Amino acid sequence: MNNKARTLILPASLMVVMALLVATSARAGDKVVYRLKWLRNVSVVGALYAETHGLFEKAGLDVEVKAGGPERDAIRELELGYADFGEASADQVLRARAKGAPVVVIAQLFQVNPLQWMYRPEEMQIDKLADLRGKVIGVTFGGNDETIMNTLLAEAGLGSTDVKLFSVRYDYTPFYRRQVQFWPVYRNAQGPLIAAQLRKEGEGTAFFNPADFGVKFVANCVVTEARTLTERPELVQRFLAALLAGWQEALDPKNQEEAITTLLKYDPDTPRPILEEQLQITRELIQPDAAVAIGTIDEKGWEQTERIMRGQKQLPGVVDLKAILKPVSIRN
Repeated sequence: MNNKARTLILPASLMVVMALLVATSARAGDKVVYRLKWLRNVSVVGALYAETHGLFEKAGLDVEVKAGGPERDAIRELELGYADFGEASADQVLRARAKGAPVVVIAQLFQVNPLQWMYRPEEMQIDKLADLRGKVIGVTFGGNDETIMNTLLAEAGLGSTDVKLFSVRYDYTPFYRRQVQFWPVYRNAQGPLIAAQLRKEGEGTAFFNPADFGVKFVANCVVTEARTLTERPELVQRFLAALLAGWQEALDPKNQEEAITTLLKYDPDTPRPILEEQLQITRELIQPDAAVAIGTIDEKGWEQTERIMRGQKQLPGVVDLKAILKPVSIRN
């Protein structure tokens, strides 16, 4: 995409035919399937905004945005030809590449990982990692939250006998009943919902962000197959430009009403004040620094993520990040 375009002089009749073909193609739209990592909620508001506000259509694309979930693996669907683009976290990408999957990352959505732990600040104070000693900490065994917590504990010099790890499910009851002191949540999604519930009981909430203690673990990114990037670079560029435009517009405070209306279409059960809070937190996670464009790939964050996973024997060896990280420049 850095190659200089060549200027061609064509007969007027041929130029007219080509213009008609381009217009017809734009109207019809290239069909594209985009598999989300999770459900249709605030964490994918950019894609939902691009879909509902015609940004994909303006790019000449007919994009089907499919919800994700525990039974939906975007990388696997890329390999099988069921999807053209998808969302995946860094740990998913690294594991897939280590097994030979030709997946590449063309943009990074979250600059700050939304996976954090919530706790009641009136019952404890966490100023340093050593303060985790003796705590009951919820983790999803086999999930990246377990990987992150194990790294934090190792950094603090804490062993398996210094804390109690509690197996987390989708039921928050153990946290509400104080059986677990630290509960993993997505800061922008479940975080505001649980905090609102605790406020009703007169309880406060605080959030433990691993990045504040030097552990950066990259979250959701936009992925595709290496072959798609090589053989259809113009399609990749158009798709990514429309998707990132959706994120830019959805997170712009000037478009908050439109963004909330879009979220209510897919998430009607969440109260509007909570959606507004979720959207504000998402802004801070996607673009914490206005000088860093939405979609920028944090290479140092990827390097640390790869080191963490290798250190915990989740990867068989060093993974070549240069072969994975393929940022796509967006032409205006």
